Amino acid sequence: MQVEKMNNVISILINSIKYEICGQKEKIVLPEVSARFLIEVYKLSKAHDVAHLVGDALNKSGVFENLPADIDENERAAISKVKEKFDEQIFTAVYRYENINYELEQICKTLEEAKIPFIPLKGSVIRKYYPEPWMRTSCDIDILVREADLARAVEKLSEALKYEIGEKGSHDIKMYSENGVHLELHFSLIESDVVSKADIPLQLVWNYVQPINGTSRHAMNDEMFYYYHIAHMAKHFVHGGCGVRPFADLWLYNRVNTGNTNKRNKLLSDGELLKFSEEAENLAAAWFGNKEYNEITQEMEDYILQGGVYGTLKQNLAMSQNKKGGKFRHLMSRIFLSYKDMAVYYPSLKKCPILFPFYQVRRWCRILFCGGRKAAMNEIKVNQNITTEEQERAKKLLEELNL
Repeated sequence: MQVEKMNNVISILINSIKYEICGQKEKIVLPEVSARFLIEVYKLSKAHDVAHLVGDALNKSGVFENLPADIDENERAAISKVKEKFDEQIFTAVYRYENINYELEQICKTLEEAKIPFIPLKGSVIRKYYPEPWMRTSCDIDILVREADLARAVEKLSEALKYEIGEKGSHDIKMYSENGVHLELHFSLIESDVVSKADIPLQLVWNYVQPINGTSRHAMNDEMFYYYHIAHMAKHFVHGGCGVRPFADLWLYNRVNTGNTNKRNKLLSDGELLKFSEEAENLAAAWFGNKEYNEITQEMEDYILQGGVYGTLKQNLAMSQNKKGGKFRHLMSRIFLSYKDMAVYYPSLKKCPILFPFYQVRRWCRILFCGGRKAAMNEIKVNQNITTEEQERAKKLLEELNL
């Protein structure tokens, strides 16, 4: 796509989000009224899971209703099909919200009745800052319980709500409701791919919460909520990209919660995320406020918009190559995981470190014989095809953001 056209697509994406959630009064006006242009807007917005916001803004601005008179019938029909795609995303977002919100209420009620302390996380908290809660989409429900309460929480949710128990990961257990809602029941906020020292403040999360209305439901205070959001953004950022949505979350959260800067910065400094948070704030202000871009935020924008919600494998590997010291060292680090990473995947290893070689072999067998071979071979191929320019770009970003 031509640079100018791509810039126009990005401009419509950002302005549409501003129109929906930031109180922008000016209606959206397309620089080019064509099905081809609208398809590009749709693709980019869907890649960042904001097509429902963009579609709603375009509908409210009358873009699809007030087409120029000189557009022929074939083009009108093509534009109508793009509108249907946007409308489908709006409907899906509303449905997802209603479905997830119902399940969240049932989960909270069950845990409260069992007097199991818990903390709702991520979208279930941040969506209250949006003009309408359906505007903040989520694919799942995230809830944190203490590790000591995990077994009892799983038992209660299984018995009371018929949740099916899935795979246990390094920091959570996957559970699934009868109507298909996915719950990630966290027993830790420390993930295997944590950034730098970001896990240090997260280990103390229960010291930064307070109960809600005398129940077992808890909420993080401002500095921990802010820190966890930044840490989660940083994790995704260094693994390929974090998408546009976390920046909208950050912008809206800060409009209501000014917080204590010193307390926030203390946690950010402990986790070595202060520079990343500063530039994340700058980019959010460039997108949704009136702040000018600087060199770093311009680079961040290019990187994020190319990556979509969860980033790309190529961007992930380019970042990893720089952190590990090259293509070969990255490859070796993926074949031979460190003891620290292995202990996260296999917690029982902590009790018996002598079994470390056995668990390495177990992991290899899982990759080779349990469906991971194709993904592993694709990763090796992409790893080899990353150019020096892509590697240098990733290196520069990591250095500038102190990641």
